Amino acid sequence: MGEDDGTVRIAMWSGPRNLSTAMMRSFGARADTAVWDEPFYAAYLVATGIDHPMREEVIAAHEADARKVAIACAGPAPGGRRVFYQKHMTHHMLDGMDLSWTAHVRNAFLIRDPARVAASYEAKRERATLEDLGVRRQVELFEAEAERLGEAPPVVDAAAITSDPERTLSALCAALGIPFDRAMLSWEAGPRPEDGVWAAHWYGSVVASTGFAPPRDEPPPISDHAKALADAARPYYERLAPFAL
Repeated sequence: MGEDDGTVRIAMWSGPRNLSTAMMRSFGARADTAVWDEPFYAAYLVATGIDHPMREEVIAAHEADARKVAIACAGPAPGGRRVFYQKHMTHHMLDGMDLSWTAHVRNAFLIRDPARVAASYEAKRERATLEDLGVRRQVELFEAEAERLGEAPPVVDAAAITSDPERTLSALCAALGIPFDRAMLSWEAGPRPEDGVWAAHWYGSVVASTGFAPPRDEPPPISDHAKALADAARPYYERLAPFAL
């Protein structure tokens, strides 16, 4: 696993509604990069039995054996590309899952203000729990990687990306050891072959997008439930925020 073949493997860890799909679009716009959309989602659904939108379609269309997924994450990029960008949801990495493959990728962490995450869930009419946001697991993964490296791995805040995409993505690429490519700033609208089958439910705004949308000054109003969820998630966000590029 993780044979040194010259491939730069990037595991970007985030929770849902964190600008993660737009980031996948950004890296996918690079000519040297192959992307993989939430590799462990099917394995997560099988292991937990949780009822998510399009559950059966996801399991049928994607690899559900976490061991096989892990081997592929540490393997060569599809199409022989030099860079292999993997969009990972932190809550998909269940307690007890083998994480040894993460030593063979460059791990980075995408964070977003919890009030904006909760507002995004509200817009999709999804009633989330703290575990659904993956923030506890994100901190655990960050701390494990920091211990392995002896320093903090790259952290990027969604607010910085939308405020100044070129500057933030340039800093992220430098931290990951790859050159910045201006192609990352825009992309063609429409679906992508690499999108997970779940895109039909979740990716409406991203499919219509051609770049990072400018930031809003304030998140839209949210329900009491979503506000309580954001308040519970905030300490985890604040644990990683000081490390943001």
